[in-house]
Amino acid sequence: MASTPLLSIQDLSVAFRQGEQLNQVVNGISLQIEKAETLALVGESGSGKSVTALSVLRLLPSPPVVYTGGDIRFNGSSLLHAPEAELRKVRGNQISMIFQEPMVSLNPLHTIEKQLAEVLALHRGMRRDVARGEIIQCLDRVGIRNAKGRLKDYPHQLSGGERQRVMIAMAVLTQPKLLIADEPTTALDVTIQAQILLLLKELKQEMGMGLLFITHNLNIVRRLADNVAVMRNGQCVEQNSRAGLFSQPQHPYTQQLLAAENVGDPLPLPADAAPLLKVENLQVSFPIKRGLLRRTVDHHYALKGLSFELKAGESVGLVGESGSGKSTTGLALLRLLTASGAIWFNGQPLHQFSLKQMLPYRSRIQIVFQDPYSALNPRLSVLQIIAEGLEVHQKLSAEQREQRVIDALQEVGLDPALRHRYPTEFSGGQRQRIAIARALILQPQLLILDEPTSSLDKSVQAQILTLLKSLQQRHRLAYLFISHDLQVVRSLCHQVIVLRQGEVVEQGDCQTIFNSPAAAYTQQLLQLAD
Repeated sequence: MASTPLLSIQDLSVAFRQGEQLNQVVNGISLQIEKAETLALVGESGSGKSVTALSVLRLLPSPPVVYTGGDIRFNGSSLLHAPEAELRKVRGNQISMIFQEPMVSLNPLHTIEKQLAEVLALHRGMRRDVARGEIIQCLDRVGIRNAKGRLKDYPHQLSGGERQRVMIAMAVLTQPKLLIADEPTTALDVTIQAQILLLLKELKQEMGMGLLFITHNLNIVRRLADNVAVMRNGQCVEQNSRAGLFSQPQHPYTQQLLAAENVGDPLPLPADAAPLLKVENLQVSFPIKRGLLRRTVDHHYALKGLSFELKAGESVGLVGESGSGKSTTGLALLRLLTASGAIWFNGQPLHQFSLKQMLPYRSRIQIVFQDPYSALNPRLSVLQIIAEGLEVHQKLSAEQREQRVIDALQEVGLDPALRHRYPTEFSGGQRQRIAIARALILQPQLLILDEPTSSLDKSVQAQILTLLKSLQQRHRLAYLFISHDLQVVRSLCHQVIVLRQGEVVEQGDCQTIFNSPAAAYTQQLLQLAD
């Protein structure tokens, strides 16, 4: 007799009610997870992955959510039709969840100890003094150094990787039978990502729990999954073993996802490319203050002695883990941070300029940020967002500004008819195109791209990279590309600079470094990226 699956989703259909209309977002999906099995749920943004996962614990508000068909069974019992009192016994106790963004999921006003103790009090009835030992043990297990000394820390005092480890500790404190992880490594660099994946693997083996892992990163699927389900437009288009999916993908969409991993090589550098940016011995430090009078006792160097040159039409990749100084470099080049050293742009000494003298150069050096949702003002329309720079830097009539916005939207592959809509009405990939259009409209010579594809799924990421290459070819744009995704850097950049703790570990021709890395740290990064 066949054993009962740990989790069985049977012909599940989920819709959102808008007035009298039902919008179907998940349509007849069936999935199964056995004890100690890892199922990866893969698909682009808006495919229904997170809706499916949240439906397991009925965490979606009803209304507007309507379950129009199917069932969700855990250890043979229905969750979809269970009373709220029964669900409370399952949530957190038998099924736990790790969310994508720990800074949003953790309470910024409470210490780590208080938040973890709350879990033990709610689910296991433990008093704070009894819970402390178990909390320290669990934090040690998930790799928080000096766990006892970090109990009084608040979330903002932890790094991104440490916050994610606390979220994992919170999820496994109750020793659940099933763990749902919704994109838990998306915003983490490759070294921290590898540590988190190894940790989840070890915890799964130790506790014998099932794991539903939601991701758009196929490298993670290769390392972690036993079986894979591919979703698109609310439907499961393919279910396969991990080996089967990568060796013989069945559905055209799965084949398209795998093909999107190969995004080609950088464009040939123009033979007559003129020098555009020269950076010499760039350093950024922050004072360390102590005592009641907040006297400066030392300095923390976020960036030490960075030097490089960038030509028109050339791309330089800046790679390294969180805290290595990548984003600091971008902000220093824009003169948004106080830095020492020399910055020459088109032969002009930007490092000697006052803020007023810098103003004409602001339009020539633009930046595109990692998260387009937080970078775009939700209260402004797309037209207002993109035209904002023109109002500051160029004297144009309203009609001229609108025409420039229409041209910019067409150039990044968006329908100009959408210009009166707001950022919330667009997908992640569309919002990033809007952010690129906002930077392009001022006709810059240099674009600083700070992790512009890290929050996007593979197929959309490939589209953005293709767009960036075509724009570079058309306008001879120079790119400073900040990323922890080495595959993306390899496909776009001519030079690469590897940073660690603010210092240059290795720099030079991109293909040479990727094929024959000299530094042990670069070798480690490349090994983790494979």
